[in-house]
Amino acid sequence: GSLVVNYPFDDDEQGIAIYSKSPDDAVFQKLALAYSKENEKMYQGSPCKDMYPTEYFPHGITNGAQWYNVPGGMQDWNYLHTNCFEVTIELGCVKYPKAEELPKYWAQNRRSLLQFMKQV
Repeated sequence: GSLVVNYPFDDDEQGIAIYSKSPDDAVFQKLALAYSKENEKMYQGSPCKDMYPTEYFPHGITNGAQWYNVPGGMQDWNYLHTNCFEVTIELGCVKYPKAEELPKYWAQNRRSLLQFMKQV
């Protein structure tokens, strides 16, 4: 896990971790930023320093393929085949948080979710 908003493309022709710009890159960046700006820890860009000390996401967002390459991912498939604009929101450094931590996650992401919905 991590704390970041990832946007298409998640794959590139070379199969390596490199920025893979979609035709709607500016729109995806706007959607991703709308979410991350409302989550202070996410927006700072280095949320998981203890686990991934070198990981940095400017403003809490990343192009999927630049982070790591995912061939055949659902986010790209839906965009290319159904014109559905998806982003992937990683909500925390721990993949499976304990139930008692869920209210904290809600508090950290409530404003982000509302801002994300306003983008419609």
